Amino acid sequence: MTERITKRRDPEGRMPLAQHLRELRNRLLYALLGIALASVAGWFLYEPLATLMVQPLEGINERGGNAELNFATVGVGFELQLKMAAFIGIFISSPWWILQIWLFIAPALRRKEKILALSFTLVAVVLFLLGGLLGWFILPRAVVILTGFAPEFAVNILDARTYYRFFMQIIGAFGVSFLLPVVMVGANFIGVIKGTSYLRGWRWAVVGCSVFAAMVNPLPDAWSMMAILTPMITFYFAATGIAIIHDRRKAKRRAKELGELLGDESEGQDWLQP
Repeated sequence: MTERITKRRDPEGRMPLAQHLRELRNRLLYALLGIALASVAGWFLYEPLATLMVQPLEGINERGGNAELNFATVGVGFELQLKMAAFIGIFISSPWWILQIWLFIAPALRRKEKILALSFTLVAVVLFLLGGLLGWFILPRAVVILTGFAPEFAVNILDARTYYRFFMQIIGAFGVSFLLPVVMVGANFIGVIKGTSYLRGWRWAVVGCSVFAAMVNPLPDAWSMMAILTPMITFYFAATGIAIIHDRRKAKRRAKELGELLGDESEGQDWLQP
């Protein structure tokens, strides 16, 4: 019994593989449970949010255009409400499921690092929500511009399922993209990759971020793409700097511990000499 408690409370966070997998399973279950409960609230928030998403179409109609949503089948409304409830639930419960990620990583960190990692969890929540807000800011303009390519005599009859999925995919992609620095720092803290590796691979990172920004950009102009790309690149280099500082502090700590260990051994050898 004492051995089990010692393993669980290992200050270095070491644990057997089976226990590590159980911990991962538990954190996933807790995260999914939190999202499910938040989705209940999302069910009741569906109508006001769906109304906000339709406002760009109303603006088009007020300016003399013609854009309408089409619910093609009987069950589309119910299907959309389920999907939107889950979508809202993910955003509402973001502090909870991001916290579960931190709690899974935390055993691999030292006690001082856990405090810093918790602060990064709070930053991750803020960044995730900011990314979603940026997507929300761009989307109405995207709808107006993209529907504007239709001829003046045309009627934009938009499939409701496609329209709302377009909103959810873009907002979700923006939110996830803003989590890039947190993922990078977390991988560095658990020893998966060093900060210098991030620095050496900055060119590939710029290319990857550019491709991602081009894919999720809903507008055919470069300015919107730059609005997505600029914060991602900034976050990448900020996370790289944090990782490099962490690696240097870790190396100094190990050198100090090694020096103390060698010093203790030399003292023991002096004591044994006649």
